[in-house]
Amino acid sequence: MDEEARKMRSDRRREHQDALENSDSSLGLCGLLLIMFSILLVLLTLPFSIWMCIKIVKEYERAIIFRLGRILKGGAKGPGLFFILPCTDSFINVDMRTITFDIPPQEVLTKDSVTVCVDGVVYYRVQNATLAVANITNADAATRLLAQTTLRNVLGTKSLSEILSDREEIAHNMQSTLDGATDDWGIKVERVEIKDVKLPVQLQRAMAAEAEATREARAKVIAAEGEMNASRALKEASMVISESPSGLQLRYLQTLNTIAAEKNSTIIFPLPMDMMQAFMKH
Repeated sequence: MDEEARKMRSDRRREHQDALENSDSSLGLCGLLLIMFSILLVLLTLPFSIWMCIKIVKEYERAIIFRLGRILKGGAKGPGLFFILPCTDSFINVDMRTITFDIPPQEVLTKDSVTVCVDGVVYYRVQNATLAVANITNADAATRLLAQTTLRNVLGTKSLSEILSDREEIAHNMQSTLDGATDDWGIKVERVEIKDVKLPVQLQRAMAAEAEATREARAKVIAAEGEMNASRALKEASMVISESPSGLQLRYLQTLNTIAAEKNSTIIFPLPMDMMQAFMKH
């Protein structure tokens, strides 16, 4: 569907441009006489008239020539030199470079009834200089206004969670919508970016409190899991030690040795009677 829509827009744009460029075929007798008079004037005032007839267009510009108010056949001229007739011809230079502008912050009511403030940036360029001059009074101002309304319309169909998580998809939808709407103006919208999404202060506090509660709950779960693992390990250790009395005595001595090494102190403890009985037998 998108491919068919682009093809239809391209065909319509080409037909419109052809109609504009061929509009000088019916200048009438008066128009032809004025053109002949201009040519004669150029010939009579040579070489001084050369300075008035030759114009220069820069690499990044195109010139739209009007002859008696009609767009001259052949479309935009440039870059380089081109020739105009005095008295009958005029021209407009069109900048073909990519232009960027910021979308002012827009207050938008989302699908789930939350008011957010969103801004963005748009990158566009003039793709067809003839249409940009003939079809719109101010292509730049019109594109800026259209970007604001498109941003509000697109975000109005999204929920808050979608706006926060799907910025790339929203930007792509805006780019496609803007590109289709400005196609008849000879404008190509290359890229749209969502810069910032500002939430109401109360909503920010509520989300921060929710995030803090989630972190605390997670910490408690981790602590409980740690205690459970430690209890399980102690239980297994006690079962192993209970099966070997000598192992319990060794653990007792190891603990005392550790305490004495840390605090650099001497520990006096009574000698167990069962050990004394073993020596008394010998």
